Amino acid sequence: MRTRVKICGLTQVEDARQIAQAGADSIGLVFYAPSPRAVSIEQARLICESLPAFVTVTALFVDEQASRIEQVLQQLPIDLLQFHGDESASFCRQFGRPYIKALRIRPGLDLLQQAGHYHDARGLLCDAYKPGVPGGTGETFDWQLLDCDLPLPIILAGGLNAENILQAISTVRPHAVDVSGGVEAAKGVKDMNLVQRFIDEVARADRI
Repeated sequence: MRTRVKICGLTQVEDARQIAQAGADSIGLVFYAPSPRAVSIEQARLICESLPAFVTVTALFVDEQASRIEQVLQQLPIDLLQFHGDESASFCRQFGRPYIKALRIRPGLDLLQQAGHYHDARGLLCDAYKPGVPGGTGETFDWQLLDCDLPLPIILAGGLNAENILQAISTVRPHAVDVSGGVEAAKGVKDMNLVQRFIDEVARADRI
């Protein structure tokens, strides 16, 4: 099965156009003010309008107020919600939209238990653990920690780039991969050469 690719942390319209042309399946928009990749609703609207059909839009939140999430959903064509904080399953599902839940992977985390809590999620996004940081660390984690038969699709994140993605996919065989900093020229500004190399390497991993 083909590994899906999400490019996260977009802030520019032209990046979105080129990333879609490069073959990404989804883009990620960050609605978390402390992030250098955060976008306003107006920025996000322009990015969404630039996308062709069949490229989905994922909205990322970190312990956000429900009213703010509803505001984003009312004004933007969001396909998928991504929760990157300590949100409960009941919080995640209250919006009536497909969602994925990010988990920061570390020894001792019971992935099967987490999959049970978020049983209606469309997948579990597995990211690196760093105390006090909800994501976007640019660091990898021990992929062997994912060596279990989870009932939900795995979306692999955390420090991925064109140099390590082949090994990452060969080790984990995830449903999808999620990259941000590994394909950037600067925070929130994508390097299209790196994006294309990343997508090409994902395709190469799928052929092995």
